[in-house]
Amino acid sequence: MSGIQPKLQPKGLSGTIVTETKICSINRTNGITYRGYNLKDLAATSSFEEVAFLLIYGELPNQKELNNYLNQLASYRKLEQPLKEILERIPKNADPMDVLNIACSFYSTIEPESSHNNEYKIANRLIGSFSSILLYWYHWVNSKKRINTVTHPNDSISKHFLKLLKLKDNVYDEFVRALDVSLILYAEHGLSTSTFTARVTASTLTDMYSCVSSAIGALKGPLHGGANERVIEMLKTFKSPEDANDQIMEMIKNKKTIMGFGHRVYNSESNGDPRNLIIKEWSKRISKFDQKEGGNPLLFSISERVEDIMLSQKQLHPNLDFYTASTYDQIGIPLNLFTPLFALARVSGWSAHIIEQRSLNSLIRPTSRYLGTLKPFPPINERVLQHNYNFTSKL
Repeated sequence: MSGIQPKLQPKGLSGTIVTETKICSINRTNGITYRGYNLKDLAATSSFEEVAFLLIYGELPNQKELNNYLNQLASYRKLEQPLKEILERIPKNADPMDVLNIACSFYSTIEPESSHNNEYKIANRLIGSFSSILLYWYHWVNSKKRINTVTHPNDSISKHFLKLLKLKDNVYDEFVRALDVSLILYAEHGLSTSTFTARVTASTLTDMYSCVSSAIGALKGPLHGGANERVIEMLKTFKSPEDANDQIMEMIKNKKTIMGFGHRVYNSESNGDPRNLIIKEWSKRISKFDQKEGGNPLLFSISERVEDIMLSQKQLHPNLDFYTASTYDQIGIPLNLFTPLFALARVSGWSAHIIEQRSLNSLIRPTSRYLGTLKPFPPINERVLQHNYNFTSKL
């Protein structure tokens, strides 16, 4: 038996079941569910805060629980002075995902995980504070404004975010709801790369902050987060639907990647990512606003034309990132904050998986198949120069 080689799994572990979970299911029959509840129903009738509570605690809150939860999240909006000082030292050209990671690590030093500051409290602290962290840094590096990050305690996270971003007390309800729905859709999606990273880290029994920090680092990678940023950059190069038609056809001809289409979990037979239809409707609704307020019917028309071409030519459906790009752009969210919003939402899903991993923990430690050869050890004077490395110190 000892001579039998373990089966080599597909690259990227595609289609490989590595754990069991009660958090999320993704299938063609029932679509996506969070804790057994259909995502379409959650996006239609609940708030992001309700969904975060559901993911972390395992069940939807009643009104009293929700009120208490909203108050707890709101209590984390005020940033500690040492954290503000750290944020002011981060340069303008920094990746905002690194800003979140720095803040996450900072919290681990002033509020380390303990019996009094457990995994649930840490999850809620990060969910409640990430908007304040991002936008305090954003306004400081762009205008040297030290903003007050405390808004009305009844404000949802989405409303809080938009108030801080625009520095206005009044923001459109439709914009708030569009952002809220996007956070619900991004909150959880099974064993995505960042979620798996969080679970691998959690399996070592390290602290909650380190688990979330590792997930943020994974989401920062361009093959995971950031697709919606690339989508809006592409869409804004097209002058009209007709121009989009011509350029996309040329890109297809030249075998260039068109961001926002296809997904490893979904295929053309399953009609693509079910989250797409939900966020597309919000992009369409926002496009009907006055252009002075952000509505951009041309952008939406261009997006639809690109969608039509990709379906007819490549049999690829849009994923969640595609219409999220035009939704965020129309409600005035800066490009470099697109992926951090993904992280803000996904902290709830990451936290649920970290807690679940801890509850049935076994150290995740796969093995690899060695492809090299065995070599005799040569004395140093017999070794051949293989690479012309330059180790000259640049002081």
